[in-house]
Amino acid sequence: MPNDYQEIKIVQEPPLTWIILNRPEKLNALSLRMLDELSSALEELSTDKSIRVILIKGNPEGRSFSAGMDISAFVNLKPLDALHISKRLQEVINKLEMFPKPVIAVIDGYALGGGFELALGCDFRIASNRAELGLPEIKLGLMPGGGGTQRLPRIVGEAKAKEIIMFGERLKSEDALKIGLVNWVVPPEKLDEEARKVAQKLAEAPPIAIMTVKNVIRLTRHGLLEEGQMFEATSFASLFATKDAAEGVSAFLNKRKPSFIGE
Repeated sequence: MPNDYQEIKIVQEPPLTWIILNRPEKLNALSLRMLDELSSALEELSTDKSIRVILIKGNPEGRSFSAGMDISAFVNLKPLDALHISKRLQEVINKLEMFPKPVIAVIDGYALGGGFELALGCDFRIASNRAELGLPEIKLGLMPGGGGTQRLPRIVGEAKAKEIIMFGERLKSEDALKIGLVNWVVPPEKLDEEARKVAQKLAEAPPIAIMTVKNVIRLTRHGLLEEGQMFEATSFASLFATKDAAEGVSAFLNKRKPSFIGE
């Protein structure tokens, strides 16, 4: 991995990799440079076979996962420039959602606006019990621009998404847990430890099957049930050509723990 990143940090703990949002003086707010660095890091990590799971967190000195896009960049912003920012944020979060390996958002402190949308693009969200999540753009006379109006209703339902977006209020992590917005809530001092445990479990799973599950769920969520089931069936069948499937069946029959290699 390149060592010239300035607004993110990469910490590798094979089979895990941490991506740390690194603008603590700005509550780890997103910038166009940070988005470019995230995009570059995701491209490189996607082909690294030694890495099975990605965890994303904010620099703890910033007291936030990410407080959103850097609002200072919004002063006198022209609509065409705003469109560029919105599209770039969407592109990076799309890349996160389509990443071939599991991605976990590890949320402490604030996850607001674009930072919250970044977390929505992850497969799992684990939060500390002091975390606060929300889309407060409406209070600036604006609206979410990083996919929030699209992903949030698919996670919590349309009525709850409208409530969160139109009122712009922050959600406590325990309330986010109740509506399925986060998967787990833990004390702050145990956040990294618990996130690592979740990641290690995912890292022991068969990588090709994990990637296939992600693709099937993502690509069929808007189609007809029959179309989704056909795609599921053909994807299920394709996995029988992998060494991991043979290993899984053999391990089960021989009552031993499988060792998946991603082939």
